[in-house]
Amino acid sequence: MGVILGVIFHFIGGFASGSFYMPYKKVRGWSWESYWIVGGLFSWLIVPPLAAWLTIPNFWNIIANTSTSTLLYTYMFGLLWGVGGLTYGLGVRYLGVSLGSSIILGLCMVFGALIPSIYYQFFPEAGKDTIGIIAGSKWGIYVLAGLVVCILGIIFCGRAGTMKEKELKANRGGEDATVKVRKLAPVRETASVGAGATHPAYEEVVVAETPSGHGAHAGKTEYKFALGLFVSIVSGVLSACFNFGLEAGKPMSTVANDLWTAANPGQGEFLFRNNVIYVVILWGGLTTNFIWCMILNARNKTFSDYTNQKTPITKNILLCALAGTTWFLQFFFYGMGESRLGNGASSWILHMSFIILVANMWGLISKEWQGVSRRTRSTVMAGVFTIIAAVLIVGYGNRLKSKSEQKPVDVNRTALIQGKN
Repeated sequence: MGVILGVIFHFIGGFASGSFYMPYKKVRGWSWESYWIVGGLFSWLIVPPLAAWLTIPNFWNIIANTSTSTLLYTYMFGLLWGVGGLTYGLGVRYLGVSLGSSIILGLCMVFGALIPSIYYQFFPEAGKDTIGIIAGSKWGIYVLAGLVVCILGIIFCGRAGTMKEKELKANRGGEDATVKVRKLAPVRETASVGAGATHPAYEEVVVAETPSGHGAHAGKTEYKFALGLFVSIVSGVLSACFNFGLEAGKPMSTVANDLWTAANPGQGEFLFRNNVIYVVILWGGLTTNFIWCMILNARNKTFSDYTNQKTPITKNILLCALAGTTWFLQFFFYGMGESRLGNGASSWILHMSFIILVANMWGLISKEWQGVSRRTRSTVMAGVFTIIAAVLIVGYGNRLKSKSEQKPVDVNRTALIQGKN
């Protein structure tokens, strides 16, 4: 039952990540950098400590009593994760939307899932799955197989995106399709890389982030495979730093879990133990995004957005608050799923898979694939169903793991009860 709940919690988190951008689409009269940072204040500064306060008594004391090195590493990984989101735009610029997104997303999933287990192979820690354990166990083989299948699904989706761009460009008589295609599909492209999910609507971000800044042409794809691949690798690795931050901040969640289990014996692991880690990680994400958005406000002269009476300021703020809160819910439920499945490769794979799945389903519902050939639609559907298969495979692997651990856990608990009596 714990495995089923874990998968459900990860699905809810993926749904939140795949849907959070919808309220932003209703914001009127503000530039991207303005509504992104206002929503970000809720995502990274306001909602995380509120969630921790509601679920973890005295969470500030846990943070205050945590070692400086743990806080620093957790914050720094959050900072790097934020940079990963910003470099995404360059990967898209040099490889195109579909190819760039697919490479970055696949790398983020692989690095986020496997690097921690490789690290623990060389620096073992109690309760952590090493790459040796994963590769040498039946349940681990299923998890790795699910990772491979999910990457295959991403390739299908990326291929469908490439086909779509070519067809739409042909329908417009050779007109540049990159910018316009991105305007047709902000939800899929924003959330799917959500992998980490600090990634905005890329039709706007790429224009704003282009280093050359050549006016209207800044958003066009300049296909440079070698440079694009390098930038994409950097983005994929840094975007995976959120999972590394969870590992670095584990001492805080351990304290929260120990306090809760002591007060609630026999009720399993604490569902909300990761909420205290999010507070620190997201300070790092806030730092990166705040600095970049302020630079864009200055460069684009859009500081006036926040006080422009010609725009619906109150409505815009409420929409940003809704988007920012929904964005945070992905990790709120990720923590709940992790408490049931473990903070290892499988949790990260399921989280990423559901983000991709939900984002692409939104794309189909909102008719982003209208006007393309049946072959293209079949390709994206093949990608969606392949990702669903990956989720089922990883879920089955976790079920096998749960069964293999059940018997020794029961024996240990029996021994503890007998010892107390």
